[in-house]
Amino acid sequence: METNEYKKIIDFAIQAEVDARDFYKDAAKRVKDTYLKTMFSDLAKEEEKHEKLLRGILSHDKIRAYFKEKRDYHVSETVSKPVVSDHMKPADAIRLAMKNEEEAMALYMWLAEGCDDAQQKSVFEDLAAMEREHKFKMENAFVDIAYPETW
Repeated sequence: METNEYKKIIDFAIQAEVDARDFYKDAAKRVKDTYLKTMFSDLAKEEEKHEKLLRGILSHDKIRAYFKEKRDYHVSETVSKPVVSDHMKPADAIRLAMKNEEEAMALYMWLAEGCDDAQQKSVFEDLAAMEREHKFKMENAFVDIAYPETW
């Protein structure tokens, strides 16, 4: 894979992180609950960190894997995606974030599956691993809050 192609892929991922950040910032403004405002603001900051990380990767011309996450509880696949509302509950907010990460991971896996170029496929799989890590964190939080009997 040529360096320009690699940079296009990372640029695409950066834009996805910017879009996610903007979504969470908007969600933080919409909800009334202070806990959820903080949670969505924290998620926006996390997406900003991912954007900075990807920009750092973009500044290097070396193509390599950066993410290794393989753990996946598949919890997000068992729930529906809620919409942001003024009075959403914490479990719904986490469910929303978890579903967003699942969708991002699935997109990168779908792009990887469509690649003939092994390096390009590897980059998409690496980006999917980054999203899988986010999804894993959200699944842990969701199980903790939605199923207190597991404590």
